[in-house]
Amino acid sequence: MQARDVMTSPVVSVTPETKVHELARLLVQHRISAAPVVDQEGQVVGMISEGDLLHREEIGTEKRSRRSWWLDMLGSDGGALDYIKSHATTVGDIMSRGAICVNEDTSLADIAAVLESHHIKRVPVLRDGRLVGIVSRSNLVQALASSLAVDAAPQALASDAEIRAMLMGDLAGRGWAFPGRNIVVRNGVVHLWGTVWSKDQLDAMRIASESIPGVKRVEDHTIPYPVMPGL
Repeated sequence: MQARDVMTSPVVSVTPETKVHELARLLVQHRISAAPVVDQEGQVVGMISEGDLLHREEIGTEKRSRRSWWLDMLGSDGGALDYIKSHATTVGDIMSRGAICVNEDTSLADIAAVLESHHIKRVPVLRDGRLVGIVSRSNLVQALASSLAVDAAPQALASDAEIRAMLMGDLAGRGWAFPGRNIVVRNGVVHLWGTVWSKDQLDAMRIASESIPGVKRVEDHTIPYPVMPGL
């Protein structure tokens, strides 16, 4: 699946000139927690979220600096930035600049990696450089729920040989997987044999087995890998 398959569109967006109080109304009205910021050409220039509105002078939540004034004079701009966040009247002054964006054909796997690596909750989607949608963590969860609903549909049961072949194919190239001779399938039951390094390795094998259509259950016959004395 790609971004275009799950993105929210059209997108509620604002401009750098949008007033902060107008932004707050938009977030509440549309029940969203953030919005892309676009310029006059429709290019995404930033993101603005509820987090940028937490510390505001209007509601008495602005940060109060406890630093000595002379420390601020020596170059620390923390107090100045806090003041801007709490007193600025337009989105352009408080938005996060340099928004991370993806194209509409970006895979969901790549989007998940972007969200995780940059510690963000959503990402604008572009088509020919123009904003066409937004993908959030909730969109990925919705895609997962939809795929599970499809997978739950009745399927023809696979034979033991087919189950083993599919499982071996899925495990190919995975360093934690058991050697093939330690996997036996009988009457839809996957039997795992051999030694394991860790519970995570065993759990991964179990989950891989349970994901194969036709598998009734997984039986564990493994033993822990022997640990040499003194290690």
